[in-house]
Amino acid sequence: MEQGTDLCDSQDERGRQTFPDRDTTGRAKAVKPPGFDQRAEPSSAPQEEVSGATDGTGVWERVFGRDNLLRALERVERNGGAPGSDGMTVVELRPYLKRHWVEIRAALDAETYQPKPVLRREIPKPGGGVRLLGIPTVTDRFIQQALVRVLVPLFEPVFSDSSYGFRPGRRAHDAVRKAQEHINEGYGWVVDIDLEKFFDRVNHDRLMARVARVVRDRRVLKLIRKYLESGVMVNGVKVEVREGTPQGGPLSPLLANIMLDDLDKELEKRGHRFVRYADDCNIYVRSKRAGERLLAGIGRFLERKLRLRVNARKSGVDRPQKRRFLSFSFYWRQGRALIRVADEARDRCRERLRQLTRRGRSGLVVEVIRAVNEYMTGWVEYFRLAETDWAFREMDRWLRRRLRQMVWKRWKRGRTRYRKLVELGVPSELAALGAGGTSPWRMAATPVVNMALSNAYWEREGLMNIAERYRQLRETLRTAGCNKARPVV
Repeated sequence: MEQGTDLCDSQDERGRQTFPDRDTTGRAKAVKPPGFDQRAEPSSAPQEEVSGATDGTGVWERVFGRDNLLRALERVERNGGAPGSDGMTVVELRPYLKRHWVEIRAALDAETYQPKPVLRREIPKPGGGVRLLGIPTVTDRFIQQALVRVLVPLFEPVFSDSSYGFRPGRRAHDAVRKAQEHINEGYGWVVDIDLEKFFDRVNHDRLMARVARVVRDRRVLKLIRKYLESGVMVNGVKVEVREGTPQGGPLSPLLANIMLDDLDKELEKRGHRFVRYADDCNIYVRSKRAGERLLAGIGRFLERKLRLRVNARKSGVDRPQKRRFLSFSFYWRQGRALIRVADEARDRCRERLRQLTRRGRSGLVVEVIRAVNEYMTGWVEYFRLAETDWAFREMDRWLRRRLRQMVWKRWKRGRTRYRKLVELGVPSELAALGAGGTSPWRMAATPVVNMALSNAYWEREGLMNIAERYRQLRETLRTAGCNKARPVV
């Protein structure tokens, strides 16, 4: 599809469909390396604009229209990610399509195209166990992205206002704020519903029946079914699947919202206040007894209507401040529920920082600081919604102490420590106090080591001030009109 060349849909002109060597601006595309590790925390970035009319006819033509295919390709290239089961990388996709798109499109139109199995990957969960990911090939990611761009506008009008996950213009922060609003309206108990292995247990027939309520193009329905049944590649062996929609492809989040829209409609019909982000659903009620009745009733509804199970061990009815939602939780101050970082999220952050600042780590200190800054930039960006200035100051103090113990340990011998402390401005009569000791963690808290490796020292070395960055982002939130009346405490 070279510049100025139309991507035609007719059979007789399809041979002219090609793909440009570069993006539409003429620049070479910057692609993340294969295996790029996505951030664990939910992304708060707004989704790109999607295209298509809002009726369910002519979907096939819109999916494979020239402009839609170009935008889908650009999105896949921008997202990067690891190769799928065929080993093809994102950077190889555009040249591959340039050579083979005519055959691929012909197979799609003839309904003989067969998606390749997704590559199985296991990601450890913070609370134990693993999350199963299914990585499609880059070619299938491209086709799925083209589907998503057209299907999203068809389903958006029917989705609930209380659903926030993976929808255009909606973010995890919006869901947390809505939960806070329900709590402050007097709904002081939360029914926290955890669906047991949701993405692995979606019933294909029931899911496709719900897709067909909106999409009336038989070819599109058949292609989606093929993606659901494409199988997984485990240790080089293809395994057939009869249920589930593997996490990892562009289609999966949309299909999850379609499947759970029945749950949203049931909760709305009953008049409940709730917030759902993908398969994470919190319902807010006024009493514990009402919550227990609701949990039992919703469990029966999910099993009967959607053939999904509630995880009894992880679900429950409790006060919101004792549960977590999207890695946030709540606390009370002056009669209002305020947002805080959930304890589990804070612990995960500290564990990651322990790995980055371990005492035996090799490499220059500036390299350690660069890695810490890279991780904490994303962490603070996501958790800026928390109304707890003190928590970020505490993280600053703890992190600097970790770095001090690492540096002190690297100095190894007492003579070296004495010399380094004097070089950093500690009086010679005090430097001897910081040269001894057997516990790096204890020595990192002593006045002498703090004098040498002061806050100003770390600022000169380029370490990010977590609390200051948090305050800057909070000010941005207030400037944008968010939380205008809520002080940072």
